Amino acid sequence: MASPFWLTGTLLGASSVAFGAFGAHGLKSRGLAPEKIASWQTAAHYQLVHSVALLVAEQAAPKNVWAKSLFTAGITMFSGSIYLLTLDGQTFKPLGPVTPVGGLCLIAGWLALAFGSRGRVVGL
Repeated sequence: MASPFWLTGTLLGASSVAFGAFGAHGLKSRGLAPEKIASWQTAAHYQLVHSVALLVAEQAAPKNVWAKSLFTAGITMFSGSIYLLTLDGQTFKPLGPVTPVGGLCLIAGWLALAFGSRGRVVGL
């Protein structure tokens, strides 16, 4: 049975491709401004990159729950808030401050991976 972080990473990766495709095709038909579509694509890109980082962390540092949790929280807050703000900025305006908090979680995830796995050499 797959670990919860593995399952989360794979589902976030798959959904990032779907969200990216929707951004490239579906949002144009809604008449959204190019800068909103660009924000959506940034969210999808970061979601995909960090989904892969989550999967790598699960394999390379399976005991580093901090890194994996921070990546998961960061993806959810950073990309999720951008998606919602792009779709309806007025309704989801209170989520504006969530985006940078999500970004900080992503940065912290990388740092937790770097320092939480200190001294580990893969393959030795």
